Amino acid sequence: MTETRETARRPENGRTAFFVWPFRGSLSRRLLLLTILFVMLAEVLIFVPSVANFRLTWLEQRMAAAQIASLALEARPDNMVTPALREELLENAQVYSVALIRDDARRLVLSDDMPPLVDAEFDLRDAMAMMLIMDAVETIMAREGRIIRVTGEPGFGAGESIEIVLDETPLRKSMLRYAKNIFLLSLVISIITASLVYIVLHFLLVRPMRRLSDNMIAFRENPEDARRVIAPSARDDEIGVAERELADMQIGIRATLNQKARLASLGIAVSKISHDLRNILASAQLISDRIGAVNDPTVQHLAPRLFASIDRAIDLCAKSLKFGVADEPVPERRPVALQPLAQEVVEAVSRDDDGINWIVDIAPDLQIDADPDQLFRLLLNLARNASQAVTEGDGAAPENGEIRLAARRERSHVHIDISDMGPGLPKKALDHLFEPFSGGTRSDGTGLGLAIAAELARSHGGHIELVSTGAAGTTFRVCIPDRGAAHLDCPNKGVAAMAAEGQGI
Repeated sequence: MTETRETARRPENGRTAFFVWPFRGSLSRRLLLLTILFVMLAEVLIFVPSVANFRLTWLEQRMAAAQIASLALEARPDNMVTPALREELLENAQVYSVALIRDDARRLVLSDDMPPLVDAEFDLRDAMAMMLIMDAVETIMAREGRIIRVTGEPGFGAGESIEIVLDETPLRKSMLRYAKNIFLLSLVISIITASLVYIVLHFLLVRPMRRLSDNMIAFRENPEDARRVIAPSARDDEIGVAERELADMQIGIRATLNQKARLASLGIAVSKISHDLRNILASAQLISDRIGAVNDPTVQHLAPRLFASIDRAIDLCAKSLKFGVADEPVPERRPVALQPLAQEVVEAVSRDDDGINWIVDIAPDLQIDADPDQLFRLLLNLARNASQAVTEGDGAAPENGEIRLAARRERSHVHIDISDMGPGLPKKALDHLFEPFSGGTRSDGTGLGLAIAAELARSHGGHIELVSTGAAGTTFRVCIPDRGAAHLDCPNKGVAAMAAEGQGI
């Protein structure tokens, strides 16, 4: 299993793996690398304009030096200097020639005897930032010995513009040295900043998150150990909220697991008691049968009640044992004719002396996609509850009691309605209608019939709902979808809707 997960995580492209690998692993390493990366990116955004500004400053300094060198000619009456002084002035200014433009007239002030050919020209007047950046990149990428002409504004109002011709190689070397220094400085700043940010985030986020994850893993291994419940810190931020919520959740899970363990133990005990009690009651039933044969008026009067009490006790034990089974088997679904199955249910529940008129309103060709045995049990429980509601609602058999089983198909669902003419469900039974041992409507009932029926409906992907209840009777609806059908809710007219309409609940 581990090899499969690792294989699924490996990228197919080796080059992608090379770039992705550093960002895998612990959150701390990712945080450190990403912080360094983002700080370096910020430094790059500063680095490029700073290099362009360095180039601009360097060229302006050369033009200022050239303009100062040209002042020597202004001091001479004939504007002439000796060749030796001219070479010295040009060498100190690091240019080949200097020209000033005044009154729209260009005048060559200083020049070498054989000035080189110009390879590129740059105008610093009104140059935009993006243009200066592009020129800086071009300078760094230029060849050795390139000659450039640079035009700018002279200082002190000496003219309209000044032009100098110079070798770009010294500028390029200076820019490279400056770029190297800036890069190293940026790298040091990035590492220091990333380390500080990492340390702060490690103590604020990473270590608390690691504590949460370690606690989750430890709690998962043994959730019943109270020592593994996280102890929330006093933090009032999101981490503190997460710790407190995790502690509450773990406490709730422990309580639920303890409750389930106790209920499981109690269920085992109840199953054993029910099994033994059923055997005892079976013996008592044999004795009661013999007592019923005694020809005594008092015995004949009390015997039916005794028989009914013993039958109820045996039925309670049988239901408890059935409900104690861990889980219902997976339904073996197939197309089933619903009308014959409903008739079997009626024959199993009805008695000749109960005074109930059973009506099966189901089309002969209606088929349902279900497990016939489980569907029979489901309908049998609902039909038995309906029969008990009709016959025991007022303590006597009704004269014209009626129970109707109707069914229809709604696209990919089949709806089965079981309606009786009983007195309706008491309000206290509605809150826990489908819960075992809680949803019984009779004082001697267990509520297992509706709980088992609801579980069987859920195993088919359907559900049971209470459609209506009141003095006119009660109707339950079973919704069973076909296999592979999309989820479509049955028309819902449940308890909340009926309460809003005031239908006597």
